Amino acid sequence: MDRIRRRFSASLLVAMACLLWPFVGTSAELVEGRDWRALSSDAQSTPEGTDIEVQEFFSYGCPHCADLNPLIEQWADALPSDVRFERVPVTFGRAAWESLARLYFALDFAGELEALDQAVFDAVTQRRTNLYSEKAVLNWIAEQGVERDAFAKVYNSFAVEAALAKANTLAARYRVDAVPMLIVDGRYVVLNEGAKTHADLLEIADGLIDKARQARQGQAGHD
Repeated sequence: MDRIRRRFSASLLVAMACLLWPFVGTSAELVEGRDWRALSSDAQSTPEGTDIEVQEFFSYGCPHCADLNPLIEQWADALPSDVRFERVPVTFGRAAWESLARLYFALDFAGELEALDQAVFDAVTQRRTNLYSEKAVLNWIAEQGVERDAFAKVYNSFAVEAALAKANTLAARYRVDAVPMLIVDGRYVVLNEGAKTHADLLEIADGLIDKARQARQGQAGHD
């Protein structure tokens, strides 16, 4: 009799789960104001090309960005072929964070970003290493086995200056006031009111990528 009752209880649970399935799916839908918000019309941009662009605004000085970084790297590697991922360091007008943003671009242009990206996060947010001046950056770079003088030329190059100016312009245009911040296709900002983990943020971004794709298809249909 106990075995029959257990079987009946299991069957009842399965049946209830099936009945509740549509409601579970509905609750997972993105909610404006909780999961995302639209950029104001004057801040929206028209992404270049046909790819959907996802931009991560971040700083090496942000512990939350440091925690997100390994996860977002894996996520970015698995994005569909019509999605392009870009990282944008912010300064918020702080000299210290400008040094970190300049370091990011210099690592990128010097071909050292993949090797040292997470190391910078760890140095700044975990070991409290001072990387807030050119001298400190170059000393640290030398300790990582990178040729100091060659890196100094990249760090102070016109290419880095131009990239830094573009990043500041983007952050101002999108009114970025906190990091990490994800913006999808120049249209939508990922919010974290309903997110409990960094993985939740990326799941919202996935949904907004689909939303952006549908918006583009709708626009194409009206052209």
